[in-house]
Amino acid sequence: MNLGHIGFLAEAERDALSFTVDHVVARDYVVEERMTIDVTVRLDGAVLARGWALNEVSVEKGSRERMLDLVAEIDGRALSRWGCDGVVMATPTGSTAYAFSAGGPIVWPELEALLMVPISAHALFARPLVASPLSELSVTLQPRTAGAVLWCDGRRSVDLPPGARIEVHRGEWPVRLARLHEAPFTDRLVAKFALPVEGWRGRRA
Repeated sequence: MNLGHIGFLAEAERDALSFTVDHVVARDYVVEERMTIDVTVRLDGAVLARGWALNEVSVEKGSRERMLDLVAEIDGRALSRWGCDGVVMATPTGSTAYAFSAGGPIVWPELEALLMVPISAHALFARPLVASPLSELSVTLQPRTAGAVLWCDGRRSVDLPPGARIEVHRGEWPVRLARLHEAPFTDRLVAKFALPVEGWRGRRA
């Protein structure tokens, strides 16, 4: 049930509850599998926390006046050092959530990939990245960076000490979603964002 504003995962709006219940009872739906991500937080090699997310894992500053200083890595290789408000590491499902708000690309849910999107980074190279689903994305907080917080799907949080390393990779278990409407993802984008498509006449024979 969509109780928010965009609700790409939701199969029904507030006023369609009876429709949703009828279809679920009749088992009139299609099941989709969506990849998840697992996250591990380490400090000096020791594991501080573990978690998982369907949409995204984000590393964010805990206070407005401070900026995070971190090094981003892909597959164990340093990519860039960013002074930023945070970093979002997302699945295709999460590409239309926080990662989208941070300027990341929209990724079709059938595609398996991992996204890394910096938030307000002060750097020459700070573009959204799309990596292999087999890659490991990680960020390491620099020693003097304090007040950082890890969020999983914006609901579960872990305070991060200076020097913490956050590792994200494809989750072991996917999430299964019951879909009542088999509308193409493009149509869902058009409907949710009220995109202008007037004048489109479809494919020509």
